[in-house]
Amino acid sequence: MTTTILYPGKDGAGVIRRTVLPGGLRVVTETMPTVRSVAVGMWVGIGSRDEAPEHMGATHFLEHLLFKGTSTRDAMEISASIEGIGGEINAFTAKEYTCYYARVLDEDLPLAIDVLADVVTSSLITPEDVESERGVILEEIAMHDDDPSDVVHEQFSAELYGDTPIGRPILGNEESINALSRDRIHEYYQRYYLPPLTVVSVAGNVNHERVVELVAAAYERAGALAQLAPPAPPRLDGPGVEQRSGIRVVDRPTEQANLVLGTTGVSRGDDRRFALGVLNAALGGGMSSRLFQEIREKRGLAYSAYSYTSQYADTGQFGIYVGCLPSKIDDVLKICRDELSRIVAEGITAEEITRGKGQMRGGLVLGLEDTGSRMSRIGKSELVYEELMSVDEVLARIEAVTPEDVSAVAQDILTRPLTLAVIGPYADKDFSGAIA
Repeated sequence: MTTTILYPGKDGAGVIRRTVLPGGLRVVTETMPTVRSVAVGMWVGIGSRDEAPEHMGATHFLEHLLFKGTSTRDAMEISASIEGIGGEINAFTAKEYTCYYARVLDEDLPLAIDVLADVVTSSLITPEDVESERGVILEEIAMHDDDPSDVVHEQFSAELYGDTPIGRPILGNEESINALSRDRIHEYYQRYYLPPLTVVSVAGNVNHERVVELVAAAYERAGALAQLAPPAPPRLDGPGVEQRSGIRVVDRPTEQANLVLGTTGVSRGDDRRFALGVLNAALGGGMSSRLFQEIREKRGLAYSAYSYTSQYADTGQFGIYVGCLPSKIDDVLKICRDELSRIVAEGITAEEITRGKGQMRGGLVLGLEDTGSRMSRIGKSELVYEELMSVDEVLARIEAVTPEDVSAVAQDILTRPLTLAVIGPYADKDFSGAIA
């Protein structure tokens, strides 16, 4: 068992420590002595992009099933044990990882760790639970499909990445969920839910040594640390993504059209992500951004208009979302294309760079004001990055962005082939000019 200090903290607070247990399980903590709460996350380095076609939807299916019961607790006992002390317990599935988490009072940390470890290591996954939860997931997919603003992002990813694991929906679809058997899901669980692929992150009023002791005891009770193994390396790359351009239109009689226009972005480890963040803030990152001002404030063409970036191990996305009246979509798309062309030709102003940096700095710091966000930062960093950058280091990287950096990343990203996804009453409309 080895323990290292990843960040020394300041004035006794913010110390981040990392311990690797003999089974390859990593425990990372951040001390926040001025709070009375603790957030615990168990991060498994497996996401929907790791699924073979026959396992499509299995990662998210498991997220549901692990709360259905273990050999020591049934579903009611799992939820009631945490809710009965005023805490919360939940989980989420992403493209490249899954997280099970709880937030409780600091005095209830032992219970939170014991329950989460029990859920992650010892789920029964009974045939009865698989069938009952299958119906729940199909309802979730139906609910998701009823929201065009959700579906358009999913359709954009599908068109951008094609029929690849990263382009497929995290939830799976009706056909794939109905095809998943109990044995197939259980095999997936046994293959990937292993200590070397797991990170336990804890933030709050905690003592690192005590956390390690509690985690080790919980995993040893489950027999999960019996085999010596090193931790899995962080996910730093992938199979790569083919550069694509395409249009996907979902014809629906909606009162509002929803569109996403964009292209591939930078990967999670690309140093240009800071410059792209500043560019994104200027283009569509808030009410003062170009898109919001042009589309909503000056012309009243839409209620919601923004741009966004997202990063994965080997690729990323850069997109613009707008929801507008169906009759206004041509005007909206022209504004989007004009603004992209103007940035490529002229860059962004010094004022926009200053404002973009301020927006990124404020968003980072204000987003780390609670134990849950701190837990997520250190857990995700341990799982998918080579090193944990301190908040001060990230702020310095943002401040170091120059106009030349922003111009260079704009010249690369904004000149790539474009992809467009649209949902609205457009059975016969030709959108080819929007991405030409």
